[in-house]
Amino acid sequence: MENTTDTLTRAVIDSIRRMAAHHGLWLAGAIDKFGIEKALEMEKEAGDKATAILVDRLCATLGSGKDDNGLPRALSELGADKLAKLLEAMAVNWLALDGVWFQAVESRAGMAAAKAVNDGCWASFSPLEAERIKALKDLPDEGGLQALAASFFHRMYGVINEQKVFFEPDGALVMQMTKCRVQNARQRKGLPDYPCKSAGVVEYSTFATTLDKRIECECIACPPDPHPSDYFCAWRFRIKEETGHSQEKDGARPA
Repeated sequence: MENTTDTLTRAVIDSIRRMAAHHGLWLAGAIDKFGIEKALEMEKEAGDKATAILVDRLCATLGSGKDDNGLPRALSELGADKLAKLLEAMAVNWLALDGVWFQAVESRAGMAAAKAVNDGCWASFSPLEAERIKALKDLPDEGGLQALAASFFHRMYGVINEQKVFFEPDGALVMQMTKCRVQNARQRKGLPDYPCKSAGVVEYSTFATTLDKRIECECIACPPDPHPSDYFCAWRFRIKEETGHSQEKDGARPA
């Protein structure tokens, strides 16, 4: 095969796809054999090493070098505005990937099968995302509801959806998804809400307990539940205690 600019460009893009799949397959295999907690420990070790290797090799290959913080200069020199747009584009691409996988399974095996695969995916991805945010933001293992409140805005969804996060008078934390790309798109097409409650219960409960094992999650409303017009789904979080009350005090606010 002739190495033209076109074929090489396609090959580079496809190599990213293969690396992502290979990393995911290793993680899935580790989860299956060792369970989610040990698998995430392994992902942190392997992922940290792999990231350092990838950054070094890309910087050397592209000749861009690193900035004073050890980050690829080709990225950091883009500036905050372009980097924010790039991060948003990556998050939208992530959501598109989720959607096309759902459609691929649904078209072959039906909605129930697609929802089952989707729920299983969230059972692994949500803890992984929580661990990555903990590492990136240097959060403690028991950061409580304050850490959880801040973490929502660093999720992939936090980049592309709109959320309202607040503390109730008794100290419980509430997150409302006020704008959702998936549900808003369905509204524009005249379709009913996608019934995402089963995935949401898995997603939010595992995300919260990975950040802090003491946190419990309650679904306030999530499709197919009826919900008010100002949000699509809402979730309440508390610190587990023998008294049943949160350790977070009145008047607390997200960090």
